[in-house]
Amino acid sequence: MIEIQGRSMRTCDGTTRRGFLRIGSLGVGGIGIGALALPDLLRLRAMGAAPNHRKAVILIWQAGGPSHLDMYDLKPDAPAEFRGEFRPIATNVAGIDIGEHLPLQSRIMDKLAIVRSGCHTNAGHGMGSQWMLTGWQPTIEVNDNIYPCIGSVASRMKGPNEPGMPAYVNLPRPLGLGKAAYLGASFNPFSPDSDPNADSFQVRNLKLTGRVDLARLDRREQLLRRLDGIRRDIDTKGDILGIDKFYRDAMEMVTNDKAQKAFHVQSEPAKLRDEYGRNDLGQSCLLARRLVEAGVTFVAIQAGGGWDTHGDNFKQLKDNLLPKYDRAVSALVTDLYDRGLQNDVLVMAMGEFGRTPRINGGAGRDHWPQAMSVLYAGGGLRMGQAIGTTNDKAEYPTSKPATPGCLLSTMYRVLGIDHRHVFHDQANRPLPILSEGQPIEELF
Repeated sequence: MIEIQGRSMRTCDGTTRRGFLRIGSLGVGGIGIGALALPDLLRLRAMGAAPNHRKAVILIWQAGGPSHLDMYDLKPDAPAEFRGEFRPIATNVAGIDIGEHLPLQSRIMDKLAIVRSGCHTNAGHGMGSQWMLTGWQPTIEVNDNIYPCIGSVASRMKGPNEPGMPAYVNLPRPLGLGKAAYLGASFNPFSPDSDPNADSFQVRNLKLTGRVDLARLDRREQLLRRLDGIRRDIDTKGDILGIDKFYRDAMEMVTNDKAQKAFHVQSEPAKLRDEYGRNDLGQSCLLARRLVEAGVTFVAIQAGGGWDTHGDNFKQLKDNLLPKYDRAVSALVTDLYDRGLQNDVLVMAMGEFGRTPRINGGAGRDHWPQAMSVLYAGGGLRMGQAIGTTNDKAEYPTSKPATPGCLLSTMYRVLGIDHRHVFHDQANRPLPILSEGQPIEELF
């Protein structure tokens, strides 16, 4: 019997509910149906969806906090000190305008969905990032995960979509708050720690060194197994089991060429690489598409940084940040559709918060968690819509407020993961995957 307990919470539609669910496993002829309990299976059937074990997520993490007023939620009628320099442009979906420096995305709005009413209450980079990347609000400022990152949760709950591939990857380098916390080291991300746009790009540790052939590696593995038997006898916290899984996964990746081929972004046609953009963000997005296609479940990209635009916000956006971002997102979404992956791969783009509606004295915008925009594409969701509204200065939501729990539970539903599933931390405290929130129904 599984118990899932929840605190009193306010959902995206404003309803308050107290969750307490007690469920048993469903068996037909003595055979369990995956990890789904009966309520979950009926819910999926009601939505017209079935569990799809090939579902994957690509998260574009806009570290620093992107300006919602200058991208997806412009306010042309606001006073000049709020509206800024940029103008809205029409998209290919009637009634939806976005910023003038996102022209490529404006042409594929029918393949995108914008949530304009994201919100929370923490304006600190570290604490805001942890909240958006885990679904839990930290109570102290730290540089490491207190709660597991969404990619680690996906790794723990689903594993890779293809044997021999990592479940969770960070591009081009490890995400600052992208770790597994109490889930254990085996669910931390794999990262090439190298820029895929560089001519010298390669993934370290995916090949055997010239001094070690497969026979020698096999002898080393046998010796390690014998040593592990001794270590396991004295292990009291289960750390060895986590390390063992990490080691097994690494062995699988090194001894077959699936991962090596998937990371070989240089094999893509030059024209397609140009379409994504010859920069770290563009090539990381192209590499992410290769990885999910090969069987990775969750890819988080932190590239093309600099979204913390306290000064010269408009110059930084129009000259650097938005052209790269617009090209990369447009190419990625179009590529996924061209390959028939639009129902299997969900793309999300977001940062830890939005920017202040009022422009500061340095022509910049500061931290503003009370309102932000989040982009979704694919995943079998309903595209071509803008969900939620903010007031006339984009200061706070006026309809459909979406907390971090709402935004992330939407992603978990796409992956077939019950966001109410309970883990236990090092102190054996029960902690659900998310502390609040419900999926955004307009997307389903």
